[in-house]
Amino acid sequence: MAEPQTGADILVQCLVNHGVEVVFAYPGGASMPIHQALTRVRDRVRTILPRHEQGGGFAAEGYARATGKVGVCIATSGPGATNFVTCLADAKMDSVPLVAITGQVGTHVIGTDAFQETPIVEVCRAITKHHYLVTRIDDLTRVMKEAFYIARTGRPGPVLVDVPKDVQNARTVPNYDPPMNLPGYRPDRRASQADLEKVLDAIRKSEKPIIYAGGGIIAAGASPELRSFAEQTGIPVALTVHGLGSFPSEHFLCLQMLGMHGTVYANYAINEADLILALGVRFDDRVTGKLSEFAKHGKIVHVDIDPSEINKNKVAHIPVVSDVRYALRELLRLLEDRAYADLKRGGRYAEWIRQIEQWREEEPLRYPDRDDVILPQYAIERLWQILRDRGQLEETILTTGVGQHQMWAAQFWRFTTPRSWLTSGGLGAMGFGLPAAIGAKAAFPNRTVIDIDGDGSFLMNIQELACAYCEKLPVKVLLLNNQHLGMVVQWEDRFYQSNRAHTYLGAGPDEAAYPDFVTLAQGFRCGARSVSQKEDLDEA
Repeated sequence: MAEPQTGADILVQCLVNHGVEVVFAYPGGASMPIHQALTRVRDRVRTILPRHEQGGGFAAEGYARATGKVGVCIATSGPGATNFVTCLADAKMDSVPLVAITGQVGTHVIGTDAFQETPIVEVCRAITKHHYLVTRIDDLTRVMKEAFYIARTGRPGPVLVDVPKDVQNARTVPNYDPPMNLPGYRPDRRASQADLEKVLDAIRKSEKPIIYAGGGIIAAGASPELRSFAEQTGIPVALTVHGLGSFPSEHFLCLQMLGMHGTVYANYAINEADLILALGVRFDDRVTGKLSEFAKHGKIVHVDIDPSEINKNKVAHIPVVSDVRYALRELLRLLEDRAYADLKRGGRYAEWIRQIEQWREEEPLRYPDRDDVILPQYAIERLWQILRDRGQLEETILTTGVGQHQMWAAQFWRFTTPRSWLTSGGLGAMGFGLPAAIGAKAAFPNRTVIDIDGDGSFLMNIQELACAYCEKLPVKVLLLNNQHLGMVVQWEDRFYQSNRAHTYLGAGPDEAAYPDFVTLAQGFRCGARSVSQKEDLDEA
């Protein structure tokens, strides 16, 4: 007869059974049994100790975004659990598969305001895809099986599993393959042929079509299908911030990023298009601006696996609830039919492409050519050029914090592969860049991982330099230091007559009045160098 196991050992064995190789976990009183159990599987699961639970959550996100696998983070109850809130909201907004496990006070004192108690399931109800409070040890294997299934299927997202300490310490003989109980959950959605024929008929009638592709392409693993579909039909592609990398930036059909921080020519094209093929996008406000004015001349086809996104912000003339990879594969199959042979005719949109090329030539992304300072756009583009010339771009993963540097990286880096660009888009969470880079490096130790960061964003999780050093995860950081919250300053200049309202990060006008990042990095045993002259940049 099988031996009884503790809830903590059962939970950790569930991680092993689900193929988890790395967890980011910070211990505390209510999660100690889980950490003790992790020490018993250290030959199969690597436990990385962040220096703050938020750092651990963002690192798990970096791991998940870089691999497509479910990221796992663990924290104790109370403040440990609440430090996950930002990470869970970020994963929910950006559709990142995450399982966050939190310790909880014993079941007999839940609701009494016990030491380090928070009702974390209630706190996170609106910012998780699903959530569990496990009060019976016999439910643990089913809950863990469901949590991983929900996190990675359909539209990916974060799942919270809250486990009281007495459940961790209890013993039972586990069933590691229990039936799941998910009535009404239908993650596998596929477009009908009738819907897809409507899409192709709309393309046939179009003279100025455009593909508007987002993070759903990457989540679905549909980048090859997107490229094939665009090339076969000759339709240009504009990308959201999370769509970057899903279609090669230097492809002649790529219009780069659209929206508030996008290229002029992408926005002109979406404005003039008579057909918008929206694939794995959610029509967020940073793309659309004023919704009534966005793409008002065009018929909208919206393909998304999440039915709640269809018609949420913009009415779709042809709504298609489907896995976007399946939809593109079926569209490519239909294009082989003689009935749609005309849609693959070369030069079909020659006049439309000529117009876009004119806009591209007249309104390129640009910045001043200066020798007296290092412009941040220049530093980003030069780093990209150096890696390109060395043949290292394909194996480089880029992360960012949030702010001006994030948008400049999106504009002046040229992405060629999916999952090489990791950034906090929907939530816009500062402090994301460094821990996300650490998570990506843990997943791919032989790849170059670079965090392009700003001084404000970097300071929010600078303590994770200690994690990077101690765990031997040598990420690189290109820190663009302007001593200000640059994005907010930009808005102050535009909307508030340049009145500075607490956006300066120093204490005075001289150099000694703001943090010395070289000394800080060296204090964490990391190498660092400050560069202020343009001629020193390449070597540094």
